[in-house]
Amino acid sequence: MHELSITQTVVSTITQRMGTARVRRIRLEIGKLSGLVPDAVRFCFEMVAAGTTCEHALLEIDEPPGRAHCRSCGSDFATSEVLPLCDACDSADIAVLGGTELRIKEVEVDPACAQPADAPTGRGSG
Repeated sequence: MHELSITQTVVSTITQRMGTARVRRIRLEIGKLSGLVPDAVRFCFEMVAAGTTCEHALLEIDEPPGRAHCRSCGSDFATSEVLPLCDACDSADIAVLGGTELRIKEVEVDPACAQPADAPTGRGSG
């Protein structure tokens, strides 16, 4: 299950970036053609987030559909196949335009929280 290692990376990235800030909500984008199962990510998230600043955070997942362009006939079409054939001409000369995304889109933290780990402290040599 590669969802576990990917979810660990997502939580690790967020906790490193947000420092000690308590994370309230996380919005991910997991495309329909990404090869990931959103329900498996949700399941893994609870385990991976336990004991971190992401624990108890609301996890929202957007699932953009697959989109493709046929280089043979020029048509654009929706697809749920990783290796699609053109709906119009059955060509396999296809460029996938969308649906493979895996992104951290938003992270919401408590309003009264610490600054991100890499934020300037305001102390300087002035």
